[in-house]
Amino acid sequence: MDRSLIQRARTAILTGATGGTGEVIAHALAAEGYRLLLTDTDPSTLTSLANGISGDVRILSVDLREPDAPARLLEAAVDSWGQVDALVHTAAVLRRQPIEEVSEGDWDYQHHVNLRATFFLARAVAVHMRERAVPGNVVLFASQSFWTGGYGDSVVYATTKGGLVTMTRGLARAFGSAGITVNAIAPGLVRTPMLLDQSAQSDIDAVVAATPLGRVAEPADLVGPTLFLAGLDSKFVTGTVLNVSGGWLNY
Repeated sequence: MDRSLIQRARTAILTGATGGTGEVIAHALAAEGYRLLLTDTDPSTLTSLANGISGDVRILSVDLREPDAPARLLEAAVDSWGQVDALVHTAAVLRRQPIEEVSEGDWDYQHHVNLRATFFLARAVAVHMRERAVPGNVVLFASQSFWTGGYGDSVVYATTKGGLVTMTRGLARAFGSAGITVNAIAPGLVRTPMLLDQSAQSDIDAVVAATPLGRVAEPADLVGPTLFLAGLDSKFVTGTVLNVSGGWLNY
């Protein structure tokens, strides 16, 4: 069978779809022929994004912290296309604060979105794949901060990403026997509102100076790694954390 036909039949759920990285990945997945369920919190920006994509696209506005969010997303995808072949989970939140100013609410917010919601969504999708005998792909988004620790007042965020890396490895072991891969992408600095709105230029300049490729990433730099881990060419890659930092980190 023509491999391109198989690729066009695949269905993906994309979270954080209207973010700086998510929007670019949404267009790239659609260009590859994926049927897409796009999710984020703001329905108007989701609608605008979907209207600009050519392909089979649905949207669902959800707060991933809600207990029924995984079930709602799965139901929407299954009702539309019968199954889910890939989850690309880019959604995350960051609050940069001096460590002395972090409240329990700040801690809980970042952990609820970045860690707890990630676990329950990834587990739900992987269980669905196993029950439907779908050898699918789960792609989570970590951060270089899982390795470096929090810099620029992001200790809590970095802690969530460290947990996400451990989760990736555990889920890969839990679902590997069903042919389901679970991997993570760990970007360095990416030119998105999350970076530009919350980072001092001096901090960005210091990272660029220490990066062999001499720049921060553009969202488009994450497309290739995402398509690889979400697609048919990575079926023997699982439990991996892919370093996409321009050489800033070497591991």
